[in-house]
Amino acid sequence: MSQAPSNPPGLTDRQALIRNRQRALKAPELFLHETALDEAQDRLSLVNRTFTEVAIVTPFPQVWAAFFPDAKIIPDDEVLALEEQSHDLVIHALALHWADDPVGQLIQCRRALRPDGLFLGLTFGGQTLHELRASLGQAEVEVTGGMSPRVAPMGEIRDLGGLLQRAGFNLPVADAIPLNTSYQSPLHLMHELRAMGENNALATRLRHPTQRNVLLRAMQIYHESFGTDDGRIPATFEIITLTAWSPDDSQPKPLRPGSATQRLADALGTIEKPLKD
Repeated sequence: MSQAPSNPPGLTDRQALIRNRQRALKAPELFLHETALDEAQDRLSLVNRTFTEVAIVTPFPQVWAAFFPDAKIIPDDEVLALEEQSHDLVIHALALHWADDPVGQLIQCRRALRPDGLFLGLTFGGQTLHELRASLGQAEVEVTGGMSPRVAPMGEIRDLGGLLQRAGFNLPVADAIPLNTSYQSPLHLMHELRAMGENNALATRLRHPTQRNVLLRAMQIYHESFGTDDGRIPATFEIITLTAWSPDDSQPKPLRPGSATQRLADALGTIEKPLKD
């Protein structure tokens, strides 16, 4: 009798991720989460509405609690501790890139919103740490002849906007905030990622320390390819902000095809010309 195929591993080793985050709580260097908080505050200041039932999904509640003292703050578990239609604002803060099922996370957030409730998501985009990924990948190929997963995959802005539609939100908008930083060396960058709980927690990662010669070659490649004149190295972080609304009959809807009452040429003040064969 043939055995049923085993389930493939998920993206994230949750136990490793929890251990990484627990270390970060002891010596937090959470400037990226603080940047996400600032961005969320700016976005909410532009919304002409007062939110009274707020939920925040975050691995680092201490960053958010002081500014949202009455919010329900929960971890980014696979099943979110949210009740249906119990909130008018849900914020998902810099944790979506570790989700095995990001669409499922968004669907749960939508279900937790009341009609015409606001979803605000902040997540890392595909340009994040592109310098480090390229340097480590090239070094590992040169030294070992292969390449192992080291950085969690992060979506491009167009793909992430599409996830909002797949999750059933209305009026989705996605835009990117580039954040350019610099470090004394790639090792200082990797130390800070570890301090933020963002070191490798991929389920398919290597389970032994990276070879010293791989790290040394990666540092050399990083400096040669991206280093600045002052001897430092740049590191790019891209924070993508996702905004959308839970469906409600009061929201504007697109017109049906063919229902326009004015020609585009009239609106633009131009003369319409027939196409030539």
